[in-house]
Amino acid sequence: MKILAILVLALLAAMAYVRLSPNDPARWHQPIKGDRSKDFKAGAIRVIPGTEQDFESLQDIALGWPHTRVLAGSVEEGRITYITRTAFWGFPDFTTVERRDGTIALYARLRFGGSDLGVNAKRLDAWLDALAQR
Repeated sequence: MKILAILVLALLAAMAYVRLSPNDPARWHQPIKGDRSKDFKAGAIRVIPGTEQDFESLQDIALGWPHTRVLAGSVEEGRITYITRTAFWGFPDFTTVERRDGTIALYARLRFGGSDLGVNAKRLDAWLDALAQR
């Protein structure tokens, strides 16, 4: 019984750490390195042709996504970093959207773990699909 109680407490402590640990905007709100779309184990990058209106529309799309809020940046700055949390555990993923000269770059990545199981790429693709439908 004691072992079960210790395991439950450890699980609750891990959940609290994931949900409550600070997320330093200076660490996550950085210029995106890369000029082409790419998937990798811990995230994805998408680079698309885009206008300022597309960039502003992506802001609306991102803020309409479940469990997503702005961590840093603004439309005026030309770079916005969002934090999206998983529903149950609250794992944070960070997505930076950056307006460039004639293109928009999006970079989504995880904070904890070694693999996101393709979740970040799927979110980027869903945001871009929503943009294409506008």
